[in-house]
Amino acid sequence: MELDERKKKILKAIIANYLETGEPVGSRTISKYTDTDLSLSSATIRNEMADLEEMGYIVQPHTSAGRIPTDKGYRFYVDSLMEEKVDVEEEKSSLLERVDRMELLLKQVAKVLAYNTNYATMVTAPKYRKTVKFIQLSKVDADNLLAVIVVDGNIIKNKMIGVNVELDNEDVLKFNILLNTFLQGASLEDINLEMIQAMKTQSGEYAPILEDIFSGIVDAIHDANELEIYTSGATNILKYPELGDISKTSELLEKFEDKSELSHLIEETTNKADGTGIQVYIGEEAPDQDMKDCSIVTATYKMPEGAEGTIGILGPKRMDYKKVVSTLKNLTIELDEIFKKSKGVNNDG
Repeated sequence: MELDERKKKILKAIIANYLETGEPVGSRTISKYTDTDLSLSSATIRNEMADLEEMGYIVQPHTSAGRIPTDKGYRFYVDSLMEEKVDVEEEKSSLLERVDRMELLLKQVAKVLAYNTNYATMVTAPKYRKTVKFIQLSKVDADNLLAVIVVDGNIIKNKMIGVNVELDNEDVLKFNILLNTFLQGASLEDINLEMIQAMKTQSGEYAPILEDIFSGIVDAIHDANELEIYTSGATNILKYPELGDISKTSELLEKFEDKSELSHLIEETTNKADGTGIQVYIGEEAPDQDMKDCSIVTATYKMPEGAEGTIGILGPKRMDYKKVVSTLKNLTIELDEIFKKSKGVNNDG
């Protein structure tokens, strides 16, 4: 059975009504729906709806006479929407205020999105290939060293490192020279066994201590590379009755506030991106099964030097996809213009 033009129009009308009302849609509602441009009797529409249900695009909840879209139905709707030319000039006024710090700008993006869409939002900082700028070891006491590691973006990480041999100031100085000689300008990807062996050889009898120091520094560099995520509007999720199951909603809220979980989600969606800029995950398509009652829409923004970040919106499957896609396109365009005009947006951590 094929999805002919009449079925497509009826399916779009069902989804449009359901997005607006959240109530199952019956044949009488569709017969009165002017946007379908069809003059059909309720009986004919019922037959078409029965076919759509058999094809898996709609389903009848409980004993209601109306139908609601399935994930397959939403996917058809979203794919049709993405084929249309979405107007990104709807809002000529700037969505964002001028700010000088990257962190403040991205927090503002999350807040503006949550306010404009009434959904939960997340924004990641641009992902750079961070390299070490400087390392400074200092003695704290006989058993501990403090390592201060500065990486690109002037992000500073401190790490307390335990040592089982007391070092004098000259020993600490030698370690500082050795570490900066090998690691300055290096990223995590540049650190290999050959480099580690060369450092151990040069440290001589202090090679076992170097292992502890090196391990602590690598942990700190790894922390500096962790994805920064800014969220807003988590409680907007509570506004939608279909997400009203208390146990499910509390799990969803906890997951949304857990940055490690969100990092995993962002990485999964980024890996699946196909270069179109906007990605839509509906229900079971979501990388996280705790979000199977939701839809996630993501967009990628790019910095002039090539680093990328992700903007994401989480809401019910009954999401206003057209508005979400339009808003995301507007924001990514505006961010692109901000970054091009002002390379002075400060990325200091």
